[in-house]
Amino acid sequence: MNEIDTSQLLVQMRAMAAAAQGQAAAAPQQANGTAGDFSALLKQSIDGVNGLQENSGKVGNAFVMGDPNVSLAEVMIAKQKSGIAFQATVQVRNKLLEAYKQIMSMQV
Repeated sequence: MNEIDTSQLLVQMRAMAAAAQGQAAAAPQQANGTAGDFSALLKQSIDGVNGLQENSGKVGNAFVMGDPNVSLAEVMIAKQKSGIAFQATVQVRNKLLEAYKQIMSMQV
């Protein structure tokens, strides 16, 4: 059974919520003390969502195959977590595209 890291989940949710609202989220500090660049942060977020979706698929397959260590509740939680993370990612993408279109329509 997988443990849920609530602190990491909370940090990701706050960053996604801030990005969806159009606010500049505070970039997490890397180990060397410098702020991460946008592309690295975006890649990390997308990799996290991908990991949740892969885990959801594995847990679902394990349940379907009759694994006694996997309960229906675990499957439902994993599916909901991956679904919510994906929806948040889509909203962030929509806000980024909207901002890009606004910047491109500005006259110089």
